[in-house]
Amino acid sequence: MSQSATEIRVDEDLDLRGEVCPYTFVRSKLMLEEMEVGQILRVVLDHLPAVDNVPRSFQNEGQEVLGVEQVSEDDWHVVVRKVHE
Repeated sequence: MSQSATEIRVDEDLDLRGEVCPYTFVRSKLMLEEMEVGQILRVVLDHLPAVDNVPRSFQNEGQEVLGVEQVSEDDWHVVVRKVHE
């Protein structure tokens, strides 16, 4: 059975509620760049286009998206593992 995005142990949280694209991905990417390979970042979003764009952009860059989950009416968690520099 797989874990939900809220159950995965994360190393860093980044709350981007109130931010819009493309800043959501830019800020997420900058945070992930500061992390070690293998660490996990959870990004909290409330901008619906970012819920699609942030995971897709990470996948396009070869990072591992572990989950995308709606956690409240307005909030979503995107969980990504850094797999390379």
